[in-house]
Amino acid sequence: MSADPVLLPSPVRRPRAKPGALSARTVAYACLAAALCAVLLIHYATAAAIVGVWLRSDTFAHGFVIPPIVGWMIWRRRRRLSTLPVRPAPAALLALAALGALWLPAQVANVQALQQYLFALMLVATVPAVLGAAHACALSYPLCYLLLAVPFGEILIPPLIEFTARCTVFLLQLTGIPVFRENNYLSLPSGNWSVVDACSGLRYLIASLALGAMYADMTYRSARRRLLFIAVSAVVPVFANALRAFTIVLIGHWSNMTLAIGIDHLVYGWVFFGLVSALLFWIGARWRDIDDAETNAAPPAAPAPAPVPGVSARLAPSRPAGFVRMALAVAAVTAIWPLLAQLALRPGPPDTDPPAPLVVAPPPAPWHAAPMGDTDWQARHLGQPRQWSANYDDGRRTVSLQLTWYRHQTRRSELLAPVRRDVAPGLPRWSEIGAVQRDIAVGGRALAVRQSIEQAAGVKLLVWRWYRQDGIDTASPQLLKLMLAKSKLLGGDDGGAEIVLASAYDDDSAGAERAMHDLLLAMLPTIDQGLRDAAR
Repeated sequence: MSADPVLLPSPVRRPRAKPGALSARTVAYACLAAALCAVLLIHYATAAAIVGVWLRSDTFAHGFVIPPIVGWMIWRRRRRLSTLPVRPAPAALLALAALGALWLPAQVANVQALQQYLFALMLVATVPAVLGAAHACALSYPLCYLLLAVPFGEILIPPLIEFTARCTVFLLQLTGIPVFRENNYLSLPSGNWSVVDACSGLRYLIASLALGAMYADMTYRSARRRLLFIAVSAVVPVFANALRAFTIVLIGHWSNMTLAIGIDHLVYGWVFFGLVSALLFWIGARWRDIDDAETNAAPPAAPAPAPVPGVSARLAPSRPAGFVRMALAVAAVTAIWPLLAQLALRPGPPDTDPPAPLVVAPPPAPWHAAPMGDTDWQARHLGQPRQWSANYDDGRRTVSLQLTWYRHQTRRSELLAPVRRDVAPGLPRWSEIGAVQRDIAVGGRALAVRQSIEQAAGVKLLVWRWYRQDGIDTASPQLLKLMLAKSKLLGGDDGGAEIVLASAYDDDSAGAERAMHDLLLAMLPTIDQGLRDAAR
């Protein structure tokens, strides 16, 4: 005779939540939201700079939809997340500290792209810090997708323009249409074309990458297929943009420059991009291996493991107070670096004497100096730096010399601050082409210069420029930023100068190169003395 086992009381008493008490998971999610808000508020200036780029640039306007897409990706994983343990990961605080330590010099030196990526990574690192490694792994794809919200890619415009121009010329030659290319300008019997920034296809590339990454998350389960489709989404728009440019030039040529030269130019481009994207997604769907139901389904329940002495305590769910402490720790670790940045960027004592003007002594014979004209190309800078510019002529050749010196460099008054070149009516519209870094020797002195071509219609200039910071000459913007960050953090001299030479040429730039070399050989000691006098 045996008792009914259903009626026997359970020998193990499970703790019951008190009425009205919040579960640890609810507290963990609330603490994560609070920690993320704290990071956003602490780095409000960086977040506002990102949104500002979204507002004023059509290329990066997609950033407004990235956070909602990330939220939707997380919502699709809600059932899977409900089965994962929630335990704070203190090791993630080290990652946050490392990101903050990198953010500090980027903030001091005003490297905005690096600041913004590090800020986005701080938001990503907050998730494992509060919820633990299991949640971070499950949310790795949406968290990586968040990085697409950072406006980046303008550095790709020159190579994309070069690729588009090369492909357009190649395809035109295949069709038998005569074409002459000079840098980014194309001449056909029917008219002239220029491959400008809008023709680079950067907008199509960024939009395709964002759409492709979202589509890969919806369509594929394996990481390899997702990465492969994302790579294809990045490559296809580059070739499609070259084909689009060729087709526009072809339509303009066949219509005797009456079609595809106005607003229909842009409309045709986006229609073509839409068709290419639809074809890409249709092909990608043939290898679909995931359904929404599978993504949102919770994994099958596994049998509960037997308790192991010394291990069960470590695997037990964290108490709500642990999540609160971790959220506070995230805010504290994140807040250290903006405070240090404010100390490094605090203004020094006011200067009692006005800065000395930048003056360069007259050149030696046979060179003669004359003021630059309004139609001459001039390097642009923000703020109120001390400047010197003149055209130097030796009777056969003309070279312009431009010096710019900042006594103190601040966020909107420094050597590398981006400047939008506005074109006034009647003045030439200059565009930079083919910048490279090269080494030159001047009187036994080695200099690294950034060589580029500035072109406006039929006028071409060969340009040399380099920077001087802490007495060191460099053509590398990255090294200049590092030296500026070092001066700001260590309290050194943050003054800096830019030296620019330019000379016009027709077909061969060798003559302009020799002219600039000869002027620099004659004027370099005078340039050095003028910059020393201004800094003194």
